Amino acid sequence: MGKLEIDLAAPLLDGPRESDFLRLQPGKITELVGETGAGLTRIGLSLLAEPSRSGPVVVVDTRGWISPEAAWETGVEAESLVIVRCHERPLWSRVTAALIEGVPAVFAEVPVGMKDQDLRRLGALARARKTLVAFRPMGPRLPAGVSHLRLRSLGITWEGADRGHGKLKGRRILLEASGKGAGGITRRFEVEDGGRKIEQVEDESKNPLRLVSDVVADQARRAAG
Repeated sequence: MGKLEIDLAAPLLDGPRESDFLRLQPGKITELVGETGAGLTRIGLSLLAEPSRSGPVVVVDTRGWISPEAAWETGVEAESLVIVRCHERPLWSRVTAALIEGVPAVFAEVPVGMKDQDLRRLGALARARKTLVAFRPMGPRLPAGVSHLRLRSLGITWEGADRGHGKLKGRRILLEASGKGAGGITRRFEVEDGGRKIEQVEDESKNPLRLVSDVVADQARRAAG
């Protein structure tokens, strides 16, 4: 994948700020869409960093891949984190509903084959409880009306080994925001994921995911191609 071309002088579009896309909103579901390996688990975990400083947060892991350390690296407070592993569809729906009712913030992978009516019920429950929720579908997108904001990963660029050798320093994730949470228009922007080692972090409020720049549409197409 080639290096992303960024116009730092490009004017920002009217509407919600890009930094707001990386912050969960009470009762409004954020949907994370993209292929495995597109950086979305990292994004989802980072969305729990801020709420973890004021209360418990839960990750619902359907694949058995997510580790506590991966969450800690994004800034999630260790004492606030709970990881629930659940891949069975009927059980997942009940477990996730209970968590949305009782926990301030939830990031949940959604198993393949979930019924639209079950997902709509969870969306209604999140709105009623004002819970902070992010869903990462493992299959098709969520049914219409469930998510308030959709973040779709368009591609990743790794930095530090551009000549075929060297040490990887980090990566940039190109995201597309759409839905009501994006003001009804499609927005493309980048997130720089530098990573971190837990023992090197002095400021616990610092999140390694940083907004880089608003990306205009023609540049985004070249970057993802």
